[in-house]
Amino acid sequence: MQSRISMITLGVRNLDKAIRFYQQGLGLPRRPMPEDAPVAFFELNGTWLGLFGHDDLADDAGVSPQGSGFRGVTLAHNVDSPQEVDQLLKQAQAAGATLVKIGQPTDWGGYSGYFADPDGHLWEVACNPHFWVGPR
Repeated sequence: MQSRISMITLGVRNLDKAIRFYQQGLGLPRRPMPEDAPVAFFELNGTWLGLFGHDDLADDAGVSPQGSGFRGVTLAHNVDSPQEVDQLLKQAQAAGATLVKIGQPTDWGGYSGYFADPDGHLWEVACNPHFWVGPR
């Protein structure tokens, strides 16, 4: 049987700044890499987060690096309580994120808010009391 794993890779304008944001600001565990590696990896529960130069990632995909506005994608980070949602939103802001939507009750019975990381990637921080998406 073949092993499979998903990975999310974000194109970032400043790799060092993005690494600091995700490692220190959000507390994600970074996988050790050679100092001169043009990429960073963070191990998440069940997947990986990769950071790669924005223009280099566009080139790798064979698309133009130009573009703005909503990209049609959001990322989500799930926590156990509304208090943790609010705490992580504040932590992200302190690390350089822009608060997009304050934490608030949702129409589906949970609680969530949104921030944009320093490169504008939208993250939802959510508490879903009806469904847990990660390992326990």
